[in-house]
Amino acid sequence: MNLKQSQNNSVLICNFIAQAKPQTHKTTNMRKSISLCLMALGLSITQLFAHSGDSTKLANKAIMPDTDNAGLKLPAGFGALKVADSIGRARHIAITDKGTIYVKLSKLVNGKGIVVLRDNDGDGRTEEKGSFGDFTGTGIAISGKWLYASSDEEVYRYMLTPEGSLVNPMSPQKIITGLINRKQHESKSIALDGKGNIYVNIGAYSNACQEKDRTKGSKGMTPCPILDSAGGIWKFDAEKSNQTYADGKRFATGLRNVVGLDWNKQNNQLFVMQHGRDQLHDLYPDLFDDKASAEKPAETMYALKEGSNAGWPYIYYDPEMKQKIVAPEYGGDGKKVSTDPAFQDPAIAFPAHMAPNALLFYTGNQFPAKYKNGAFVAFHGSWNRAPLPQEGYYVAFVPFENGKPTGQWEVFANGFAGIEVVTGTRGAQHRPCGLAQGPDGSLYVTDDSKGTIYRIMYNGK
Repeated sequence: MNLKQSQNNSVLICNFIAQAKPQTHKTTNMRKSISLCLMALGLSITQLFAHSGDSTKLANKAIMPDTDNAGLKLPAGFGALKVADSIGRARHIAITDKGTIYVKLSKLVNGKGIVVLRDNDGDGRTEEKGSFGDFTGTGIAISGKWLYASSDEEVYRYMLTPEGSLVNPMSPQKIITGLINRKQHESKSIALDGKGNIYVNIGAYSNACQEKDRTKGSKGMTPCPILDSAGGIWKFDAEKSNQTYADGKRFATGLRNVVGLDWNKQNNQLFVMQHGRDQLHDLYPDLFDDKASAEKPAETMYALKEGSNAGWPYIYYDPEMKQKIVAPEYGGDGKKVSTDPAFQDPAIAFPAHMAPNALLFYTGNQFPAKYKNGAFVAFHGSWNRAPLPQEGYYVAFVPFENGKPTGQWEVFANGFAGIEVVTGTRGAQHRPCGLAQGPDGSLYVTDDSKGTIYRIMYNGK
């Protein structure tokens, strides 16, 4: 049986379950029952109507932003709408070239960890929702005909139809297994290079590789044993089943934790956003006061190549001094500059403790020219900037040219938190986490607090 025949049979099954021809369904409940049946089989309700000969076409509606721009503050000419709401703790997001949305959840909802959303009437807001996958996690990405998704220990992939539906959502191929998970920095974010390789973040299960983690005055371990299996980016074959560490290669090291990463097609290179270390004052009060601890170290973007070393845990990047500084666990005093040539400089540095959780290079044509090939970064928001207010909770933009940053970063989309001053993470109503580019060039942003999906569009001239 070929794929088309399988789809047709699936449609007939759902049609039989509904016990009526699709064009006679007038109630929301009946339409929902058909939709859920099809979603479980990896199809869309639009395929049901197409199969049954319904000539009704989706309305060619103009997609309008919400009257309040979904509560966001945006540059002139931009608008925003809520695509979906309350779907669960939405982490990363991927969108097919037909507009089907896949979202990874960090907590199961009704036993499922991946949500699929579709907009069937063309108004930009999704009416059709389904779910699959019995694992939580963060990473999700699309490359060619495959949807990739990660748990905190494994990576799976699902085959997609040309329409962007799943061929068999119940039986994914497990391509990587046995990745370390010590319940700290455990998310396995992923990126693909389009050449058959997948890159996986394996975060360090430590703050600064101390002998006793997060303990005042405890010395750093030399060499840091964590770096053998974590604290870096590993490269694997994107098509091979059941790979373990032995099958992969440590692509880059010295990275405490990377949640946001993306492949820059302009210069064919992997870029990542590192979460900087915590608790300088708590662990070394004689060297750092509260203010210094709140404002150091920087959150850093790195352009990686095979063999790159960003220096964790031995150094951190000071945003004020604009230098790599020796960590106090390894003999630093807050001023001692590292001279080790093995540790690379960041491509760009951001303020401390903002938790960059997504990185996306914009390749669309909808936004003005300044955004082309530039980088968007979703900052999830800090927890440890006290006594200063917490920071982040927005999407930033970094202009790029020829694969390198060309100017100062700027806040692009703000207002997610819903309040002007955030004093604790629970005060923020929404926290940006994932980024994706839609087929029309819109920018999608997930929120892992309330489960909102935002769509940002440009309507200016």
